[in-house]
Amino acid sequence: MLAGAPIGQPGDASPRLRAALESADVIAAEDTRRLRRLAADLGARIGGRVVSYYDANEEARAAELVDALREGATVLVITDAGMPGVSDPGYRLTTLAIEAGATVTALPGPSAVTTALAVSGLPSDRFCFEGFPPRKPGERARRFVALADEPRTMVFFEAPHRLAACLAAMAEAFGADRPAAVCRELTKTYEEVRRGPLGELARWAQDGVKGEITIVVGGHIPSRGEPDLAALVAEVARRTAEGAGRKEAVAAVAKEAGIPKRVLYDAVHRG
Repeated sequence: MLAGAPIGQPGDASPRLRAALESADVIAAEDTRRLRRLAADLGARIGGRVVSYYDANEEARAAELVDALREGATVLVITDAGMPGVSDPGYRLTTLAIEAGATVTALPGPSAVTTALAVSGLPSDRFCFEGFPPRKPGERARRFVALADEPRTMVFFEAPHRLAACLAAMAEAFGADRPAAVCRELTKTYEEVRRGPLGELARWAQDGVKGEITIVVGGHIPSRGEPDLAALVAEVARRTAEGAGRKEAVAAVAKEAGIPKRVLYDAVHRG
């Protein structure tokens, strides 16, 4: 049983979660101390065995938990916040449990993904969740370039100490004017939602931001005057054939066309 945990306010927990905490034979928790704190807040008395279940021991613990399922035990999986398996431990166990023929169900609960999407003010009819961006600058830039033409609203998680660099990379790949929202400490005492163009948000984040972060970015909306990438790639090729360095040619052509140079560089690299 996968249990959605509150992302900030214990009062958001459902009565079903409280009952499951009391009745489960085994509770696999990302942080056992947070689990016991949540149970105390809910007035729930844990009766089953509590084990840790986090990134470092997920593989070994998953096999143990599947054995418990085979023996008929009710296993409850709960992470620090949100739904197990969504950028948190849970996917591997779910897969193994299904393969073992066990019944897998979920107790719906709060989600930072949909909460941030709802308060962002950006289109929510179609969206995609992209999790945490790569930590390394080069990999992160390539990921964002690959998403530059994504038409759906995008939702990301990010660590506070990487937020400024992440938003700057987004502004470079998606355009500084792309609408976005940074949601901080959702449902908690110091909840804050900053909405605006990516360039503006990147400048704001330079002063430092604390707390749990969810970023929502508007999808790409093609304009009538959108440049022809194939033609721009051909122009870069023409200039390099005449002796210009590729890096300089890409920068010059991208500036003239009014597009992020990383977008053009990626198109040149693919071509």
